[in-house]
Amino acid sequence: MWETGSFFRYLLYQRGNPQQRIFLPNFWLKLVRPEHKQPPNIVQFIVSLQMTKYDIRNYLEKIYKIPVVDIRTVVAMGKTKQDELKGYVTKEDDCKVAFVTLPRGQEFEFPDLFPKDDKKLESDAKTLEETKKNYRQFLEKTKKRPGMPGWYSY
Repeated sequence: MWETGSFFRYLLYQRGNPQQRIFLPNFWLKLVRPEHKQPPNIVQFIVSLQMTKYDIRNYLEKIYKIPVVDIRTVVAMGKTKQDELKGYVTKEDDCKVAFVTLPRGQEFEFPDLFPKDDKKLESDAKTLEETKKNYRQFLEKTKKRPGMPGWYSY
């Protein structure tokens, strides 16, 4: 009765016991660092191909509470490559790039996830020297027994 071909058709609503359903959007945004120099109030995203400018605006304003002035989108074609040995051609997926303009005076800067601390670099250098010294001692100790594993020592 419900079968059509080899696929099954499921009802969205069935009478009787109420069903709890959660509908989640298929949309996603990925914040990327721009390739070319941009003004500080423009942020670049890679978005789902199905998203429109209105979807992007609503997504940012309603979920993240980010004020948006303007949105410009571009569909970027995926790169094509040809295999050197077999000769077949592969193509990466296309993606949509959105340039979101924030209000004047607001700036976006990428956070520095890996700050360079001079103190940490000094302690790393000390640890490296100590490790080298211990390795030299290990080599001196096992030099007289070639072919024996390093863990087998006295």
